[in-house]
Amino acid sequence: MTLQQLEYIVALDEQRHFVKAAEFCGITQSTLSTMVIKLEEELDLKLFNRDSHPLKPTKAGEKILKQARIVLFHANQLKEMSMNEHKGVSGTIRLAIIPTIAPYIIPKLFHYIATIPNVTLLAQELQCEKILEQLKSAEIDMAIMPELPPDDKLLEIPLYTERFFAFVSPKDPLYKEKEININTMPRERLWSLKKEIYQQTNIANQCKYESERNSLYESGNVPTLLHIIEENAGFTIIPELHRALIRENDLDKIRPFAEPAPHRTVSLFIRTDYVRESLLNIVVDGIKQIIPEDTIDERLKKFKVKL
Repeated sequence: MTLQQLEYIVALDEQRHFVKAAEFCGITQSTLSTMVIKLEEELDLKLFNRDSHPLKPTKAGEKILKQARIVLFHANQLKEMSMNEHKGVSGTIRLAIIPTIAPYIIPKLFHYIATIPNVTLLAQELQCEKILEQLKSAEIDMAIMPELPPDDKLLEIPLYTERFFAFVSPKDPLYKEKEININTMPRERLWSLKKEIYQQTNIANQCKYESERNSLYESGNVPTLLHIIEENAGFTIIPELHRALIRENDLDKIRPFAEPAPHRTVSLFIRTDYVRESLLNIVVDGIKQIIPEDTIDERLKKFKVKL
C-alpha cells in the first residue's frame, strides 16, 4: 500500500469516473485501474462498485476512503513541515466558512494571503453541518463558524464576538423604534434565514429560528434577504460586521437590540491533530487585521496561537 494508491482512490471517489480521475492525477486510465485493483487485492476488499453509473464506493470502500483522506492529511502536513525547514512557511490552506461570515472575511483574507509568498488559500462557503463533516474527515484544514459545544476531535480558537442588529423596512411599524426588544418583537413579520445560520448562538434562547410568517427564505444569503425586505416589508436579524457591507442609504434601517442584546462568538476550528502552526497563525493574523479591534478575543490580541 502506498500514499500514491491512496491519492488515486480519493481522486476516483471525487471524480466518480476512471477517465476523469486519471486525467486529474496525470496518469493513464490503465495505470489508475491497475493501481486501484492492486490495492483492492492487498486489502481483499472491493472499494468501488464498477456497475454503478456514475461510479461509487462500496460500503467497505467508504470506510477505507474516509481513513485514506486522514492518512493523506497527515502525510501532506509532514511534507509541508519539511519544506518549511528549507524554504520557510509555505503550503495550501483549505478553509470553510459559513455564509453570514464569509462576505466580510473572505475578500479581505484573500487579499492578505496574496501578500505572503508560497501560501495559497482555498476557501468555500458551507453550512455548519457540512463543515463539521469535512473537517473531521480531513477534507479541509480549518473552519470559521460560531462557537460549538466541546468536541474531543476539534480544537476551537475564539476569534471575535459580534452583536446582532435588526434591519427594518420603512414600511414596518418597528422602523419608528430606536431599539428592538428581541423578546417582544412581532415574529409574524420576521424574515429569517435558515435555522443553521443562528445555530449555536444566544439567539437560540431569545428568538425562534423560523418566522411565523407564511414565507421562509431558505438560504444563508444576507444581501438577498435584505432585498426581500425592501420589496415585502418586515425585518430581519443581521450580524454586526455585515453593517459595513450595507449601502449608505440603507443604514437608517438598522436598529440595535435592547440589552441583553443577542450576540455570537465566532471561532476558528481545526482538527486536534493539525500541526501547521505557522499556517494557522497566518490565518489568525489576517483575521485580526480585518476584524474591528474591539470585537477581537483578548487572548488573540496578546498571544500567538500555540499547538
